[in-house]
Amino acid sequence: MRPGTTAPAPKRQKCDHWTPCPSDTYAYRLLSGGGRDKYAKICFEDELLIGEKTGNVGRGINIAIVNYMTGKVTATQYFDMFEGDNSGQMINFIQSAPSKSLLFMVTHDDGASRLKEDAKKVIEGLGSKHIRNIQFRSSWVFLTAKDLQLPEEIQRESINHSDSARNRYSGWPAEVQIEGCIPKKTS
Repeated sequence: MRPGTTAPAPKRQKCDHWTPCPSDTYAYRLLSGGGRDKYAKICFEDELLIGEKTGNVGRGINIAIVNYMTGKVTATQYFDMFEGDNSGQMINFIQSAPSKSLLFMVTHDDGASRLKEDAKKVIEGLGSKHIRNIQFRSSWVFLTAKDLQLPEEIQRESINHSDSARNRYSGWPAEVQIEGCIPKKTS
């Protein structure tokens, strides 16, 4: 670079990816909550589906459902797993997702305390490898699809458990995230 010149600002990518997704894919980023004030976020195609700015994030398991064929969000909701009995409502919400839907799930604060066995079975049936390991204040993110086969190389899940010796925030583990590009044509 010549003296007196500045580099151009980097181009912002969808969902704040470092590199752009190809045009024949959907960009996504899932971020769990971390600490008291770091709220969970679900971004799809550069639209914040769940987050503090949209005012629809809450304690527990936050879920967004997206129509795979159109790329449009069809529903978002959070289910408090610390107070109340919300596992049944969450099961109904998940099962109500239309065929050919993408489901994005992230925790904020506690997603485990009142998570019942039948709800774990439903999420496990969608391909989760970590739902049985979720603990009080675990940071967890999960991507799945209903009646669709996502490519094997897509990162689908991540978990981080609360550990008083290693927690980033007082009483809370660091947030976890996954991001990537989902092909618009899949089996």
